[in-house]
Amino acid sequence: MNKPMNTPERIRIKDIAKMADVSVGTVDRVLHGRSGVSEASRKRVEEILEKLNYQPNMYASALASNKKYAFACLLPQHETGEYWTEVENGIHEALTTYSDFNITVRLSYYDPYDYRSFAHAAHDIIEQRPDGVLFAPTIPQYTTPFTNELEALHIPYIYIDSNIKEAPALSFFGQNSHQSGYFAARMLMLLAGDAQEIVIFRKINEGIVGSNQQERREVGFHEYMQKYHPSCRIWGLDLHAKRDGEDEQMLDDFFRSHPTVKNGITFNSKAYIIGEYLLKHQRTDFNLMGYDLLQRNVECLKQGSIFFLIAQQPTLQGFDGIKALCDHLILKKEIARENFMPIDLLTKENIEYYYNK
Repeated sequence: MNKPMNTPERIRIKDIAKMADVSVGTVDRVLHGRSGVSEASRKRVEEILEKLNYQPNMYASALASNKKYAFACLLPQHETGEYWTEVENGIHEALTTYSDFNITVRLSYYDPYDYRSFAHAAHDIIEQRPDGVLFAPTIPQYTTPFTNELEALHIPYIYIDSNIKEAPALSFFGQNSHQSGYFAARMLMLLAGDAQEIVIFRKINEGIVGSNQQERREVGFHEYMQKYHPSCRIWGLDLHAKRDGEDEQMLDDFFRSHPTVKNGITFNSKAYIIGEYLLKHQRTDFNLMGYDLLQRNVECLKQGSIFFLIAQQPTLQGFDGIKALCDHLILKKEIARENFMPIDLLTKENIEYYYNK
């Protein structure tokens, strides 16, 4: 009677090496797809692996290898407490969670209103030769040269916040920005009713909005409005992204010139600029909608100067981005190409349940 074959869970690399009449090192190189193995030896090992239906314990293998992994992250410049702070928090959480894998992350920043700043920061990352990259892309014209270089160096990269389909990444974590804008239009018009005019507030520097997400949200917004409210006039107020001191005067001028506008939206995370203005001037007749759970946005929501906030879980984006690099590079797992964050609609009635969580 033949001795039953060991179950896959009990098979060791040295057992496979003995069966294939090769060294343990050869089996290890085959398992990890490394070079330095003759075709005949590789074939023998692969036949044994297939026969045993062997599933390597990549977690244990990664721990045993003691290899160090250096990741680079490129984010827009920001003040503490702004949207990108939460992305950083997620990255740091992932560093703690995956500390056994000897990963390090080097954070770099670029001016979202200066495309050359992105190019310079991207060049510095290429010089570092990291094992993987997580970044928030800018427009395709400046993102693609960076991703082309990463691909030439066989460095995997992941997008967060916005996706560049012209240069597909290993994975993307963020909202479907077009659908988010479409949804936002529908929610705003539930408030506006039969209003014949609304306003979009933007933050712009020399014609640059500073975020692919914001531009795509606005496209989705206009698509809904054109389809369901084609006669509604849409005003635009472009606040200066780098001259915050002028915001109040510009808002004064706009509301003085457009006294009948009672509904508006901003697609960036600084809804509090308008919300705090409305509180200061005791404007309770204006419905404002915005994005992201910055503390100042949340305070405006609680006090009623912002009616709706759409959240997109930036902490989870940062965490899952690093996790995906670990899964791909270390644990050799398949990674989904697109990972959409939920489009969460929050009001002052449900914010505490969401925000505390």
